[in-house]
Amino acid sequence: MPEAWTRGGKPSADLHPAPGESPIVVLVRPQLAENIGSVARAMANGGLFHLRLVAPRDGWPQDRAWRTASGADPILDAAVVYPDVPSAVADCHRVFATCPRPRHIVVPIRTARAAAEDLREINGRGLRTAVLFGPERAGLENDDVACADTLVRYPLNPEHMSLNLAQAVMILAYEWWTVAEPTPPRQLQTNETHVATKGELEGFLGRLTAELDAAGFLDNLPKRPGMVRNLRHWFERGEVTEQELRTLHGVVTELSRGRMRRGRPED
Repeated sequence: MPEAWTRGGKPSADLHPAPGESPIVVLVRPQLAENIGSVARAMANGGLFHLRLVAPRDGWPQDRAWRTASGADPILDAAVVYPDVPSAVADCHRVFATCPRPRHIVVPIRTARAAAEDLREINGRGLRTAVLFGPERAGLENDDVACADTLVRYPLNPEHMSLNLAQAVMILAYEWWTVAEPTPPRQLQTNETHVATKGELEGFLGRLTAELDAAGFLDNLPKRPGMVRNLRHWFERGEVTEQELRTLHGVVTELSRGRMRRGRPED
């Protein structure tokens, strides 16, 4: 099949909605088409697809949005425009709203991570959810927030909490994705080799100690046990790979040969 291209002249990503329910991103009165495109790009990175626009200031569609979507054209192509927030969320069962400013209301508040966990659980029960994001300049108004049942706030630097629209969406999209992402949070990249076993490491340490004894490095008998332990701790505290051990064996071999060439015989 020929490669699909975006309106912005880039290859179009093969994006499509995931099976079942997933959060709907609702941009309330967005002002700049470029920001809408950047939101679509952020959504695509986090595996979100459904985009709704409430009364975009300059109308819809606008080519400038596709230029900043970086291949997320299908999200923009499928975006739906609504005149107001109530109509945009009328078919939803739960509505979250990003709201950085304190409000004099009693309502559940979630961080982005907790909100993503809740959204996964709610969508997993087949219920439809939406997340409201306010206009770039002023954010959501009281009447907008009144349509939501849960507020989402990002715990950022209190001295400078300033996110643009796409960044706000990206944080939530990232948290949504990582809730179900199986990638281990910590891992050691070993490529074609493997982490050495304790037996392999013990074999190397025994050889290293023997060579150091032969070279006279461990001749100070009172200090010898501590020096050997220090060497052991050095190698034991990391996950040494088989390839690294082979390299170290080669180093020891060459040092031993060099010692022999200088006239000091092996024991």
